[in-house]
Amino acid sequence: MSKRDFYDVLGVSKSSSAEEIKKAYRKLAIKYHPDKNPDDHTAEDKFKEAAEAYEILSNPEKKQRYDHYGHAGVGGASGGGGGYGGGGMNMEDIFSQFGDIFGGGGGGGSPFDSFFGGQQSRGGGGRRVSKGSNLRIKVKLTLEEIAHGAEKKIKVNKQVVCKTCDGSGAKDSSSISTCKTCGGSGAVRRVTNTILGQMQTTSTCPTCNGSGSQITSKCNSCHGEGTVRGEETITINIPAGVSDGMQLSMSGKGNAASNGGIPGDLIILIEEMPHESLKREGNNVVYDLHLSIIDAALGYSAEVPTIDGKAKIKIEPGTQSGKLLRLKGKGIPEVNSYHRGDQIIHVNIWTPKALSSEERSMLEKLRESPNFKPQPGKNDKSFFEKMKEYFE
Repeated sequence: MSKRDFYDVLGVSKSSSAEEIKKAYRKLAIKYHPDKNPDDHTAEDKFKEAAEAYEILSNPEKKQRYDHYGHAGVGGASGGGGGYGGGGMNMEDIFSQFGDIFGGGGGGGSPFDSFFGGQQSRGGGGRRVSKGSNLRIKVKLTLEEIAHGAEKKIKVNKQVVCKTCDGSGAKDSSSISTCKTCGGSGAVRRVTNTILGQMQTTSTCPTCNGSGSQITSKCNSCHGEGTVRGEETITINIPAGVSDGMQLSMSGKGNAASNGGIPGDLIILIEEMPHESLKREGNNVVYDLHLSIIDAALGYSAEVPTIDGKAKIKIEPGTQSGKLLRLKGKGIPEVNSYHRGDQIIHVNIWTPKALSSEERSMLEKLRESPNFKPQPGKNDKSFFEKMKEYFE
């Protein structure tokens, strides 16, 4: 099922300010929060949908890509290890990333506790969940790979989970103890009496910094961080139709987080490599075909390169320089669409620079023939004018 437009999800427009987008998300999140709608899967789905929309529209870079490319610009690829562009968000992701919007104090428990007085906890008993940093890599693609899609296996040097301690940061299990300040919740709560009644506030535990536990003896490999520098081979499935400068995002394939937190994302920047004979113009490709004046006058069967291989075309007798021919459907497909551009062939008449005496004599005779006298028409147009008309 296709995703709804993110602006429609939040009920805002492209011209809405960051504050308006934030208020719209806050309103929906409170309305569909699971604590307020227990056992209502529809409400939970809408809660996640609103969070995904806000994740994109609250980030200027992601919002720009979404405005330009739609869902494909922020989630157009697929690959091992999770969804793209927020599609793989769970409750833990949402609470850890957007808790500050609701004044939850970043403690990691449900940021809605102060609204609903809920007792449910998120992220393992209400503990604060850390998130690893994002990684950026550049992937070079040929025009053929862009046209047909590509699978790339990339070795990425990044922070990975420490195998010695399995990401806990402790020397062994006996080196981990429950934080006495927060009792393992990762947050401290305070209830104050106001004129409107009791108000509960939550803040990060200052002793354990929200982890809910304390390490008495650190792991010798990662020195208590839970992550070490390592290498991972990641398979990236790039959809057909991407363009130079487009960015794709793989959720959870960035740097590992300390103490078993949520991994960051892998941002993939597309770089289009130049083709030796084809030039891309949007979803169309252009090829310059050079013909001798004889072939143009008599007609010719030419073989031209395309992104799908070789193709034969027929040159009609009397073809003029600058004529545009079209191979329908031989261009670049649109991302996540069945529509495909065309290949435009620009005919150029090639004139020899060196002639033998015999060739020169033959051409001298032809020069006097009326058929070899230039006869430009009143409505002759330049190549650029023809291209403009074609693409319009």
